[in-house]
This record gives sequence, C-alpha cells and structure tokens, in this order.
Amino acid sequence: MSFKVVITESYHPTLENELDEFKGTDAEVILKQCKTEDEVIEATRDADGIMVQHAEITRRVIQHLEKCQIIARYGVGYDNVDVKAATEKGIMVSNVPDYCMDEVSSHAIAFLMTLSRKIVPLNNSIREGKWTYLVAEPVYKLTGQTLGIVGLGRIGTQAAKKGLGLGLKVIVYDPYLSNTNLDVKLVDFDTLLKTSDFISLHCPLTNETYQIMGKEEFKKMKNSAFLINTARGPVIDEKALYEALKNKEIAGAAVDVTDPEPPSPDNPLLKLDNYIITAHTAWYSEESQAQLQRETARAVIAVLKGGKPRSLVNPEALMNRKNNVSSI
Repeated sequence: MSFKVVITESYHPTLENELDEFKGTDAEVILKQCKTEDEVIEATRDADGIMVQHAEITRRVIQHLEKCQIIARYGVGYDNVDVKAATEKGIMVSNVPDYCMDEVSSHAIAFLMTLSRKIVPLNNSIREGKWTYLVAEPVYKLTGQTLGIVGLGRIGTQAAKKGLGLGLKVIVYDPYLSNTNLDVKLVDFDTLLKTSDFISLHCPLTNETYQIMGKEEFKKMKNSAFLINTARGPVIDEKALYEALKNKEIAGAAVDVTDPEPPSPDNPLLKLDNYIITAHTAWYSEESQAQLQRETARAVIAVLKGGKPRSLVNPEALMNRKNNVSSI
C-alpha cells in the first residue's frame, strides 16, 4: 500500500533531509503551504501522516482526518496541535524534544550578555557619531548577579549550566521539580521575581503559563532587572511588558518569540530602545535544522511501519488506535 504524507507548510530552504529519510519507503510526500484551517483540512483529509510546523491542527481539522495515524510536529512545543482531539481519535502526536538545546540556551545567554553590557545602545551611539561609554550607564559586573530561570527542562538546564559557567548565581522556579543535581537553588515564583537580575523563560506554553509574566509580575521585579524570553510569545502579556519598559519598571527585555508572530509593524514595543527582538531564530543552526527535519520524518516513518515515534506526546492514543495499521 502507498502512503500519503502531507507537510502542511515548510519554511526550510529545502526538503532534502526529509526526502532522504523517506527513500525506500512506499510513501508519497506532498508539500503544501496552508495558511487557513480550511486549507489544512483540504490538504490533510486523506493523509496517513502529517508533518506540521506552525499550522493550527485544530479539533475541526482532526475530525476531518479519514485515516491519519500520526501528526508529527517540527519542534519541541506542540501547542498548535489539539492533542486531546488527536488522542480521542487514536492519532499519535510526536515532537522533537531534544533538538536545539544548545542553540536556544546559547541565544538566551547571548541576550543576557547583550543586555548586561548594553551592547545595543553602545553600537547605536557610535553610528550616531558618539564615542562614549556614558550611554551605557549603569553597567554592573556580571559575576555574582542572579539569573532566575523559569522552567528547568532540557533547554532551561543548559541555560542554567551556562549561567553558572559565567559566575552567575542561578535560581529556578519549576513547580514540577522537587530537586536537582545542579548547583542551583529552587525557589517560589515570587522569590524569583523579586531577587533576579535576569529572568529567562524556558517554560512550555500551557494554561498555567499563559501570560505568566504580566502587570503584577513586572511590578515585583527589580527596576534594574532584565527579562529574556526564548520560550513562547504568549507566556508574556505584551501590553504589560510595554508599560513596564516604558515606565522603567524593569531595565529591559530581549525576546525571540512574540504574540502573534510576526509582530505588527506598529507594535509599540518596537519603538522602545530597551527592547531587543529576534525573529524566532533561537533554534537555528545548520545542525539543528537538519536534525529537526530528519527526526520529524523518522517519526512518521516509524508509525507507518507499525511502530511508534521516538518521542510520543500522547501515549494514550495507542489505546484508541485501530488495529488495521499497514506496514510500509
């Protein structure tokens, strides 16, 4: 039997990595560029497997799937997939949880050092003809300052290790963690907010973490503190962040993710000089991109062969699967 695998959309330069993985399998790989829910439904209705980047795989999309066995997400997070609906229908959902750990944690630390050393205003002042350190005042010695990490998963752990390597004190808020082998201190959220010189967000987007950083949280932070977000845009209330930055309630922020993406050109945050932004690029390196593409393809192939992906988000779906799975 020939299988149909649909890539809902792709922003990678080529599909060479995926197609290389699918060589020797009886699967047709079809690339679409879906932008709406209806386009996703039309493209995936008769798919045996789906590979998705940012398209929303909603309950309605899943209800229209006639024979899909797996929805493979290009990435760590999977908040754009209705996992509950997929589970109910016996469709496995996979992700790639261990790619780009070095890249994202390094990006967060790069943000930290850029904010700490006031690289952006110093760079801008030279371009304006000013050769002076005064535009950067105040700058404090990095060693001994406190890095607060929200979420000590794979990437948060790497960020913590790199922070420790810089001589920072590292404190962690993670309600699902009771102990750690790292030389860090577990604290409650209030303590982290009040005592951190840098707060780096590494939590997944859930109902509990949605806008975890809002008006009240910013008021609890030090006026000299910086916020870093390489997790998901909606974990920050952007209106509250704007007010906090504009009113100097916090010293600055650096983000790789926004809500929505990309931000509107008239987003007032973009006019602030204490706000740094990159275009959701923290994950990127040539190595991580290849790993992401290949691992996502391997997840689909494993399922179409009658197995399961290396990283299965919803093992409960196995209970609901039909027993007529064919093999490549």
